[in-house]
Amino acid sequence: MGALLTPALGTVVWASIAFLVVLFVLKRFAWGPILKALNDREESIAGALNEAEKVRKEMAELAASNESQLQEARAERDRMLREAREIADQMVADAKNKAREAADKEVASAKDAIAIERKAAVAELKAEVGNLSLDIAERLLREKLESTDEQKALVNRLIDESPLN
Repeated sequence: MGALLTPALGTVVWASIAFLVVLFVLKRFAWGPILKALNDREESIAGALNEAEKVRKEMAELAASNESQLQEARAERDRMLREAREIADQMVADAKNKAREAADKEVASAKDAIAIERKAAVAELKAEVGNLSLDIAERLLREKLESTDEQKALVNRLIDESPLN
């Protein structure tokens, strides 16, 4: 049993030579391409990670830029709405003032027209009262002064009382 456990010198030499040949063949034909492929893969992964980091930074900058543009757009919208409200309020106030002025002019014109109509009506009423008074006086005088002598006496008396004398 002991002989099986101790290797012979020839076996060790041939095993070592076979190991060195396999090692040389693997190094020459397998490890080089495998290591090159691993290095290439590692470089491509590192490049992809760098590119992803660069894209992430660009996206963050773009998001910040978009947010600032959005805030500027909101501020501009708010300013435009405020100006539109101010313009609308001013237009409403101007329209109210013009309407009030027009109404005041109409009221003043109506008051003037009423005053003129009232004066005309009063003058017409006075003229009618005068005419009516004259008619009544004429009728009274006709009845009272049926004779010409009485008429002449009245005329003479009125002439004497007249302020022209």
